[in-house]
Amino acid sequence: MAKTTAPAADIPFEKALEELETIVAKMEEGKLPLEESLAAYQRGAELLRHCEGKLSAAQARISILEGEVLKDLPPAES
Repeated sequence: MAKTTAPAADIPFEKALEELETIVAKMEEGKLPLEESLAAYQRGAELLRHCEGKLSAAQARISILEGEVLKDLPPAES
């Protein structure tokens, strides 16, 4: 994680997901030194929050077709 990385909020969803997958793969190898593992975990958490936010926003914008009318998808119940 030595290179400078852009804030997660500035990265398109697909690039953030790709970076997150790379981080997970590196961490699963178990060969990162402790400090790099901590930095990777922190960056991964940031990217995960960013991706989840983008997915939530996209879900809120999805429309469904009912008959001839497009209607907004109702929010998921918690």
